[in-house]
Amino acid sequence: MKKTSYTHTEPCIFCKIIKGNILAEKLFEDDIMIIIRDIDPKAKTHYLAIPKNPYSLFDEMETNDKNNLGHIFSTIAKEKDNLGLQDGYRLVINQGSNAGQSVFHLHIHILGGQQLSWADYR
Repeated sequence: MKKTSYTHTEPCIFCKIIKGNILAEKLFEDDIMIIIRDIDPKAKTHYLAIPKNPYSLFDEMETNDKNNLGHIFSTIAKEKDNLGLQDGYRLVINQGSNAGQSVFHLHIHILGGQQLSWADYR
């Protein structure tokens, strides 16, 4: 994995949730990822899809790691009904501080449950 200035040196909150050291309602879990509710929702329905491998940034992923990302995207699509997202959803990845990333463990925001405009997610 590429090292960047953002790479965390100690387990972040998502690492602790994945390991079970911090309790969170896991709506989905397999060997590659978890889906949890966002504790600071920006939409009526707001989840986080988090890979178990702790990439700090999207661009740290190597070619063979991108299979995990494909798995995450296809799992979100398969789980949409279970997550109450039948009417549509938005996926957002914040890349770096200037984009609003606050936890440097790659994660995908899943937003839905309402009509979304471009200004809804900041």
